[in-house]
Amino acid sequence: MDNFLLVMTNVPDESIAQAIIQAVLEKKLAACVNVLPAVRSFYSWNGTPQLATEIALLIKTTEAKYIALQALIQSIHPYDVPEIIGIPIAQGLPAYLQWVLQETGSA
Repeated sequence: MDNFLLVMTNVPDESIAQAIIQAVLEKKLAACVNVLPAVRSFYSWNGTPQLATEIALLIKTTEAKYIALQALIQSIHPYDVPEIIGIPIAQGLPAYLQWVLQETGSA
């Protein structure tokens, strides 16, 4: 069985979120994307403190699709260094995980 991932990324606005979501689902790189609105991000960039309001995307996929998913996000994302983090899913409802496999063409 494939290993499953929850991939997180933050985007600056709804239009970028929609572009990523549409491309990810069209290319079957993920089964589902959750959109969390109004995330406040505090960070340092080039030595300067930053505060940004962003939209968080939670993407359910498989490890086999990660490299292509990362490349797609980078190709659309406007940031020089976007947050793209893959977190292993250790447990999940078997029927849901099977659905992820089917939707990503990994089954």
